[in-house]
Amino acid sequence: MSTSRFALFVDLENCGAKAATLNNILDKVKIRGDILLGKVYGYTDRFSDLKEVLLSNTFTVVPSIRYGFAQKNNADIMLVIDALEVAYTNPLIDSFCIVSGDSDYTPLVGRLKSMGKFVLGISRSEVASSIFINACNEFQFLETVSSVSRDKRSRKPQSKDEPLDDAGLNKILEGILSEQTDEDEMYASELKGVLLRLRPDFNEKSFGCASFGKLLNKLAAKFGTIRVKNDNYNVLVSLNADAPEETAAKKLTADTWRAAFTEQLQRYKDDGFERINPSILKADIQAAYPDYSERSIGFKRFSDVLKQMEKERLLALEMDEQKNMLIKML
Repeated sequence: MSTSRFALFVDLENCGAKAATLNNILDKVKIRGDILLGKVYGYTDRFSDLKEVLLSNTFTVVPSIRYGFAQKNNADIMLVIDALEVAYTNPLIDSFCIVSGDSDYTPLVGRLKSMGKFVLGISRSEVASSIFINACNEFQFLETVSSVSRDKRSRKPQSKDEPLDDAGLNKILEGILSEQTDEDEMYASELKGVLLRLRPDFNEKSFGCASFGKLLNKLAAKFGTIRVKNDNYNVLVSLNADAPEETAAKKLTADTWRAAFTEQLQRYKDDGFERINPSILKADIQAAYPDYSERSIGFKRFSDVLKQMEKERLLALEMDEQKNMLIKML
């Protein structure tokens, strides 16, 4: 199968990325293809924690040097110029990822699409423009991107500096397979290619297996969350739909919902988000508690839940310029 070749452009002023957040963005793009070019805009000393990530992924850094109010859009203009230059001069790149939700980038997206380029947009829900969202071929909220790389039952993901164990590797494979939207299964060789983009130091022999296929069979037997089958000498891998749940799904009640909501809000705050769209919170609660409904915890609407939490000073509700509600973490 063909592999997409990405140019990645990150507007740091708009995404306010932390190192962990930027790593999650990179993982999201690497699952889809190779990153041939990466560039970040608006770099200042407050992003110094990103140095290791930027250097190890060979990013080009455009610093933020401002002189007066009129200079605030310089980074935006430079991003547009650079993206168009790449589109016209580098035929190897067929896909673009723009990490920003600014509607000013909509004409750029339109031009890239008219040239046959695939455009993936990623942005914080707080600043994501609906115009930009609808213009992209695919769009992901940054809060969602951050949560995918993290086990929902664990607060701390395994660091990339730590050696992988069987459980960590199995989680990565689950994440790769869950991102496949066109096909339910992948060839083992393709899966290994994506894995190597995410963890270049991977080697099946480190797990005591002579081949990747044997390692897959080992993980399938041990955890039961992936399925491996042979088809005309090809090994195909997919998520096991019949895999048992690790633990029984918990239900939210009128007594327990506050703790679950507060914990989820703390995760956003730990990931560096100050404000989020309410739809992000509801989606994550529903993912963690499939049987959740407002009525099951004593409310009629989700907005009523938020207003009660604001009343108890667990969050603050604000309105953006388009009169959309935002949740502010306290």
